[in-house]
Amino acid sequence: MNRAFPEFEGELQQPSLLRRFAAMIYDAFLVAAIWMCTGFAAVGLNNGNVVDGPLFQSVLFLLTFAFFAYFWVRLGQTLGMQAWKLRVQTIDGKHISLRQALIRFMTAILSFACFGLGFFWMLFSANKATWHDSFSETQIVLIEKKK
Repeated sequence: MNRAFPEFEGELQQPSLLRRFAAMIYDAFLVAAIWMCTGFAAVGLNNGNVVDGPLFQSVLFLLTFAFFAYFWVRLGQTLGMQAWKLRVQTIDGKHISLRQALIRFMTAILSFACFGLGFFWMLFSANKATWHDSFSETQIVLIEKKK
């Protein structure tokens, strides 16, 4: 059973596409750091030789999913989302499940693969939902601290 988030004063609003992209840039730096640390460790374990191939790429993919899944499921926010006051939640305001995180992650990759069309979809969607919001039955909300 998913836990509910604490209530905030006022109605939760949908963030702009620009704010979402800003949070993604923050998170991209964190993911790049994870990849670099993984690469350094892999080279060290491989006697200083470059590591590549499908196994290494699979490890990077799984680590990236683990990063997003941990923050989305546990806290509702990645570090980039915290900086930009965003939160991912179910439609009824609860923490998302691991299944929803997986669907969200895979659909976001598809959105990028289609030249960002899945993200720009929110500009034409009645509820301002991206593809990964819709398919995972989640939403991103803008949160403000209680005054």
